[in-house]
Amino acid sequence: MKTSKELCLQNKNQSGAEILCIGSEILLGNIVNTNSQWIAEQLAILGIPHFRQTVIGDNPIRLKEAIFEASNRSEILITTGGLGPTPDDITTKVIAETFDTPLEERNDILLDLKNKLRSKGRNLSESQKKQSLVPKGAKIINNYSGTAPGIIWSPKANFTILTFPGVPSELKEMWVKEAVKWLTNNNFSKNIISSKVLHFAGINESSLADKIPHLLKSNNPSVATYASTGEVKVRITAKGKNSEETNKAIKPIEKELNQLTGLKCFGVDHETLEEVVVKLLLNRKETIAVAESCTGGAIGSKLTKIPGSSKIFYGGVIAYNNSIKQRILEVPEEIINNHGAVSKQVVEAMARGVQKKFQVNWAISISGIAGPTGGSKLKPVGLVNFCIKGPETLISWEERFGSNKTREDIQKLSVLNALDRLRLSIIMEN
Repeated sequence: MKTSKELCLQNKNQSGAEILCIGSEILLGNIVNTNSQWIAEQLAILGIPHFRQTVIGDNPIRLKEAIFEASNRSEILITTGGLGPTPDDITTKVIAETFDTPLEERNDILLDLKNKLRSKGRNLSESQKKQSLVPKGAKIINNYSGTAPGIIWSPKANFTILTFPGVPSELKEMWVKEAVKWLTNNNFSKNIISSKVLHFAGINESSLADKIPHLLKSNNPSVATYASTGEVKVRITAKGKNSEETNKAIKPIEKELNQLTGLKCFGVDHETLEEVVVKLLLNRKETIAVAESCTGGAIGSKLTKIPGSSKIFYGGVIAYNNSIKQRILEVPEEIINNHGAVSKQVVEAMARGVQKKFQVNWAISISGIAGPTGGSKLKPVGLVNFCIKGPETLISWEERFGSNKTREDIQKLSVLNALDRLRLSIIMEN
């Protein structure tokens, strides 16, 4: 049986890019690796094929092996992490060793380091000088906000390495200001790749997939579904010579998806439910307040993250204790005693109370059992009651999200469910 190295060497048709993220903190789960996702999106925008992502800890032997293998199967290797001054920052040194190339000290990097540190009232230390060492012949990618520069280096024919720091803000700035220009000028782009993401609520992934089996078989544009808590995404991806061509291919697929799913689609690309709701209320010049129990103010928090929400969001009451439901929201004590705090009757009274208290057009109320304790046979963990009160609307309903869900998932599902029903209520009210 051939080894992986032998198989790599056998591959004569190198193509595309791969991403190598370096850092034991990623492997240990101490930080979330957002760099791979961001770089992958940027490669797609540039139309550069991308086939593999790898994470390696701060181990020189394993890192060297990963770099060597990548050099025999890809045109471009993009690395993040391991460029700093500490002993575990080994990326540049190992890259040079992989291709038997000496490191050289660059005076331009040293000068940049000194100037940056001087502006902070600090002197250049011996450990920080390490960042000025790069493989002989490498081009520098300037770091505009940090100290560790990256490199662009072709240690062998048909193979180039681009290195970036692990700090996302530094990586993004370096990519935009220097890497994009280099990749474009060196003709790595094969085709433009454009994508559009549609967001759906009130439907699960399998039900949505059942509505669009013919679209899921499409090749260009390709259509794929992705599920997350309380939401389904459909990504439409097209390849073409230019953005005009790809957008033209995406448009009819998007139109058909909307026709097949009606109002289930609430947003496009980075739009959120709360953003859509705020826009709807702003357009109608209407206002809203919330009365929350089991979600602890999460709906209000979502709405206030949207710029301009102060014009439509008046405030809310976190009525976690029954006494607050009675004293602040004027929920009659007998309703709570007769039906329980988690009931249709109570959430309707909460919605009326908060609407009256804040003098708003719309009100949302929620009361539920988020768990992991507090449930019963009749009212299990995961039971949540909702109410939406509008100028001409009063709807209340209950959801049973399941006692197998975590407290956080039940709260998140409650917020998404409430905002989606509010979106539909606003659209449907004249």
